[in-house]
Amino acid sequence: MRLGRREFVVASGSAIAYALLPSYIASGETKMHGLIGKMIAVEGKRDELIKILLDGVSDMPGCLSYVVAKDPTDKNAIWITEVWDSKESHAASLQLPAVKEAIAKGKPLIASFGDYHTTEPVGGHGLKTSS
Repeated sequence: MRLGRREFVVASGSAIAYALLPSYIASGETKMHGLIGKMIAVEGKRDELIKILLDGVSDMPGCLSYVVAKDPTDKNAIWITEVWDSKESHAASLQLPAVKEAIAKGKPLIASFGDYHTTEPVGGHGLKTSS
């Protein structure tokens, strides 16, 4: 299975946002952009893939939340949840050197992708907004 850069990043950007989203209610001026997705690691490589997904995520402009979680029912599955201040910020993140490096390192460790959803977050606990 061949994975593209965008497919990797988009899928790696989704998982547990609604559990972490704060009491903030978006004003509606700029819609936040959310992604929730499931990634299946190559047998025995889940922890290694998680490390790659988490390295360097703190310096992504516009990223309000990025959560990587182990699926307790599948030893190879990972859920990723991302919340961005806008769809454009997410698209721009795909050009960051750290993201490109993570894609290159992570591709060989991915067996497949599972469910994937785009959302419009409106708020929740711990979510910092750019307003």
